[in-house]
Amino acid sequence: MNMVENARWDSSLSFILAMIGASVGLGNIWRFSYVLYSNGGGSFFIPYLIAIAIMGIPFLILEYGIGFSFKDSFTNIFKKINPKFEFISWIIILIIFTIGVYYVVIIGWDLAYLFSSFTFSWGNDPALYFTKTIGGSSNLSNPISFLIPTTLCVVFVWFLAWLISHKNLNEGIAKFSKIAIPLLFVMMAGIIIYALTLQGAYIGIETLIKPDWNMLLNINVWLAAFSQILFSLSMGQAIVVTLASYLPEDSKLIDNVFIVVISNSLFEIFTAFGVFSILGYMSFNSGIPMIQIISEGTGLIFVVFPNIFNIMGPIGHILAPLFFLVIFFAGMTSIIGMMEPVINSVLHKFKMSRKKSVTIVCAIACMFSLIFTINIGSYLVGIVDEFANTFGILLFVAIQCIIFGWIYDIKSLIPVLNENSRIKVGKTWVIIIKYVLPIFIIIMWLMGVSNLLLNPELINLIVYSIITVLILTASGILYKIKS
Repeated sequence: MNMVENARWDSSLSFILAMIGASVGLGNIWRFSYVLYSNGGGSFFIPYLIAIAIMGIPFLILEYGIGFSFKDSFTNIFKKINPKFEFISWIIILIIFTIGVYYVVIIGWDLAYLFSSFTFSWGNDPALYFTKTIGGSSNLSNPISFLIPTTLCVVFVWFLAWLISHKNLNEGIAKFSKIAIPLLFVMMAGIIIYALTLQGAYIGIETLIKPDWNMLLNINVWLAAFSQILFSLSMGQAIVVTLASYLPEDSKLIDNVFIVVISNSLFEIFTAFGVFSILGYMSFNSGIPMIQIISEGTGLIFVVFPNIFNIMGPIGHILAPLFFLVIFFAGMTSIIGMMEPVINSVLHKFKMSRKKSVTIVCAIACMFSLIFTINIGSYLVGIVDEFANTFGILLFVAIQCIIFGWIYDIKSLIPVLNENSRIKVGKTWVIIIKYVLPIFIIIMWLMGVSNLLLNPELINLIVYSIITVLILTASGILYKIKS
């Protein structure tokens, strides 16, 4: 236990790279470009930047300050503020654990496609390949049959996560981040630069950034901007608090926030240009209108892009492995950061070594992940993803604003935050945390929940109920266990 209690980043660079790794993930690559396109194109940058200014940066500053001040596990921090709050903290930790369970499955899909990209074994119908071999479908007639390629890849991903995380902080996460993040950025830069030179790239870029100023009057566009920032920066997921708890005393907290936010935003914006340049190439060469090509999520990565690589000729055999390797690195850096709060909280709760804590968490998570490698795996991933993000994260960001802003003396963080930082915070920051964010996020949560519960399918309700019961029961047990 002492090994992690006394753990400190060996440099600010290690922390910044680990934070960037935790933030830059699959959503930056397959989600942001579609959000930008479907919410007004170039005009979307106005609510996007405002969301960064009044939600992303202020809340990250809060998380940095809390982690740095307490230098303890996420659950212990809540317990120190009020012993009863430990129950809430375990719910948050287990929701993050749930997200990690299915997030690894998506990384497993990508790894399977990475292997397939050398021979294009997805054939002429990548959609059929995905449903039959990798991700499955919503066909409930034969749900229990395992998709062996995905099963093997998921086990390997969890083994790799264990291999990195079970070492001490600087030999494991820090060293991996110092290698993975520069490689990730260099590889993505190469893809983007090449994509911009493709025939028809201009079609995609024009489609992406063509502004629709009337969309600024649509409340859903603003909600989309705030939602993108919320998930893109891993806000409220205990990741930032945990990684910041390892910072040395002379850290420039607020300055680091700006470095991470700027890096994350530049990555997803330039990635969107690369993605739409390639989609523009597809439209130019196939004659298919852009509106029929544009997709998001698994449809974009595992169906549209393989189809594009199929028509690229020899260069496709170079670009495809590089593309899926970039996604793999982005996924791995994110899952390592995502599991750290879980590992650290278990470690402190049960007073065990880091290696033992990592082994237990990864083994249990791997067993749950295997549930999503059956024939309806992608269908289940979609259901659980909606539950975790709509019911869970939004609500608990608001709760954390209330706990840290109203019950904990948030003003006591101001001297800590400002001490070594060139950028300072004051009363305005406190007002945002105490009033603006809770109100806005609760509105977002209520709208999300109402949409989710509007005519839901029976299987969705069953899955929601099972997850809720499991999380609440496990949180109650962990809360009752005396540490």
